Amino acid sequence: MEMSFGSRLQHAWNAFMNKDPTKYDYGASYARRIDRPRFSKGAEKSIVTSVLNRMAVDVAQTKIVHARIDLNDKYLETIFSHLNDCLQYDANIDQTGRAFMQDVAMSMFDEGVVAIVPIDTTLNPQVTMSFDIESMRTAKIIEWFPRHVRVRVYNDRTGKYEDKVVEKETTAIIENPFYAVMNEPNSTLRRLIRKLALLDIVDEQSSAGKLDLIIQLPFSIRSEARKQQAEARRKDIESQLANTKYGIAYTDATEKVTQINRPIENQLLKQVEFLTETLYSQLGITNEIMNGTADEKVMLNYYSRTIEPIVAAITDEMRRKFLSKTARTQGQSIVSFRDPFKLVPIDSIANVADTFTRNEIMTSNELRQIVGMKPADDPKADELKNSNLSESNAEIEVENMNNEMPEEEIQNE
Repeated sequence: MEMSFGSRLQHAWNAFMNKDPTKYDYGASYARRIDRPRFSKGAEKSIVTSVLNRMAVDVAQTKIVHARIDLNDKYLETIFSHLNDCLQYDANIDQTGRAFMQDVAMSMFDEGVVAIVPIDTTLNPQVTMSFDIESMRTAKIIEWFPRHVRVRVYNDRTGKYEDKVVEKETTAIIENPFYAVMNEPNSTLRRLIRKLALLDIVDEQSSAGKLDLIIQLPFSIRSEARKQQAEARRKDIESQLANTKYGIAYTDATEKVTQINRPIENQLLKQVEFLTETLYSQLGITNEIMNGTADEKVMLNYYSRTIEPIVAAITDEMRRKFLSKTARTQGQSIVSFRDPFKLVPIDSIANVADTFTRNEIMTSNELRQIVGMKPADDPKADELKNSNLSESNAEIEVENMNNEMPEEEIQNE
């Protein structure tokens, strides 16, 4: 229905022109986003950040849904609930579902354990377990109790971090599967961070602008007078170097100057390289994975050994805490999916599509959606049927009979 001119004027709105003249308290303000996850304990200042961020991004690429399964734990359908919206689309007012999962992974890598706290729920979690989660956030655990934990969670209404005591029964507490490798005080990752910090200190000392000169004077400096004379000579050379444009000084013909600012040989760099290779091997990561040149087999091994245990830890804990026993009995679950076609090269898509359709694993329209094409209007494109096989005479006769019979008779049969 077309709006009249007067109605358009009455309901028109402009983001710049329609301003509320009254003062409004928007809450605390910051120059940058305060709830953004950040690494700590020295990891943010080293190459370790790129490794952990790469793993967190790969974890977030895994699709996690609230689904219904059968008795054999096979996926049946997606349950369109508030929890499913949080996992896929809108976790909270600041984060999408993927950004939230990346936040969970990064916080878990940094602290070793992370808590997922339901913020907005349909019912009170302290009264009943039959609640649906409308928004949730990651939180840092700062104190442990027998049946509760004290967490530091961001309050999006005040814009500040607040400490809250929550129950373990309704809070997903996820521990890093690679805790012994990444979070123990003497683990490989922590040792690598310490060695990188020491290497940075050595680099700063070597580039501090010092000349490190030794001046050999033509006399002995055992007496106090000779020491004072040597000290005066040293200050004189310092003054010459500091007060000249090009840093040039002169010495006596009998004086000998030795420069000792050559790099000192140490084992720090070799130890850093050794610890990096050890960390990669323990986490199932290679240099090809980091620079994006890994082949399908390497990526499959990486997803199986590294990403899958992390995703399983997240889904298992969310299934245990966010779904009641009654819901699990009814077939509700939280499952994860990974698109296997992302690792298939373009030149192999045709062979894979032919294999899947010929063995009646996927329909033509399902494969068209994977490659980014619109579904075909042909009804046969939605059938799990091998198009390479010709129909038998009996099947053709049944199909012709169904086409000739009225719809009511077909439904009655």
